[in-house]
Amino acid sequence: MQARRAFLRLGLGGAVAAMTAARAALGTGPAPQAAGPGLRLLMVRRRGCAWCALWDREIAPVYRDHPEGRAAPLVMVDADGPFPDGLALDRIPWLTPSFILLRDGIEIARIEGYPGARDFFPALARMQRAAAPAGG
Repeated sequence: MQARRAFLRLGLGGAVAAMTAARAALGTGPAPQAAGPGLRLLMVRRRGCAWCALWDREIAPVYRDHPEGRAAPLVMVDADGPFPDGLALDRIPWLTPSFILLRDGIEIARIEGYPGARDFFPALARMQRAAAPAGG
């Protein structure tokens, strides 16, 4: 698993570096900031994704108000990138939306697809409980 994550880290990092250079040359700005320390929720989305739009309507307005949202700030990225540098993912996300719980940039768990407004926060809470450090 560690070798796979290291491979993805290098693969995404190289792609991010190339995309960052291209974006800078085009004047479109930098790639998204690294996921950062602690828990983060990476939402991988795609333009035109109906399920992403539904999540935008149902969850986005209240995400920061929920304990789960405060515990794992949201980082959004397009499925085609650029991805934040330094990620270690189990596999490249292909389904949108995908919600990947990260600790210090390392994938802990993921939800592939939008489970609906009723089930989203309970699913995220289960992922966060599973990600809690042992003894803490």
